[in-house]
Amino acid sequence: MNLSRVALAAGTAAASVVLLSGTAFAHVGVQPQGQAAQGGYATVNVKVPNERDNASTVKLEVNFPLDHPLASVMPQPVPGWKAEVTKTKLDKPLTLHGKQINEAVSKVTWTADGSKIGPGQFQQFPLSLGQLPENTDQLVLKAIQTYDNDEVVRWIEEQKGSEEPQYPAPVLKLSPAGEDHHGGAASTAPTASASASASADAKAGHESDGGHATTETASASSTDTMARVLGVVGILVGLAGIAFGVLAGRRRSA
Repeated sequence: MNLSRVALAAGTAAASVVLLSGTAFAHVGVQPQGQAAQGGYATVNVKVPNERDNASTVKLEVNFPLDHPLASVMPQPVPGWKAEVTKTKLDKPLTLHGKQINEAVSKVTWTADGSKIGPGQFQQFPLSLGQLPENTDQLVLKAIQTYDNDEVVRWIEEQKGSEEPQYPAPVLKLSPAGEDHHGGAASTAPTASASASASADAKAGHESDGGHATTETASASSTDTMARVLGVVGILVGLAGIAFGVLAGRRRSA
């Protein structure tokens, strides 16, 4: 009877770990391809998981900070989704490539147009960004996710301290500027070369005629939490084995 209780407790704990891990890591986030360097250009993916088992995501709104404005934000077309870029007039104009910019992108909205993000699925929305600011090491991109049952989830909470908020805002980390100031680090390491290549692709998209060139987007790897879950489950199974050994020893002694 005691052995059954131990096994049941271990199984329940393992199931709880799986469920809680899925919830804890299923946040809207932003991931750069290579590095996103200060003063340069970058291609990033906004990753949107569906956290509901009875509804589908049909709309995503990503807001850009106007205290660190971006003159150009270009979405790559995503089949089944319509993208709309909203610009806002700046109080203080930007100077980019010798030209004065009086407005910056404040929001990009994707709306389902024949497609949805269903339960157990995620979607990535690629963006070409530039020129990235030089006076900050991160950009907080507050996001609003809408489901087809009219539920709205606001990923807008900024992290204060070590504890992650319940609905954290996506954060794009910026690396120090390289010598070329186009997002590529001044290094011969493979990661730096990949970063420079991704940055060059993004910059080419911004400087093409009419601004309509599409940047190349590499397949971004999704965050894999299964290894963590399996590790925790392994510990729980080990504890159950120890309990079994102790109980078996007691029975032999008796």
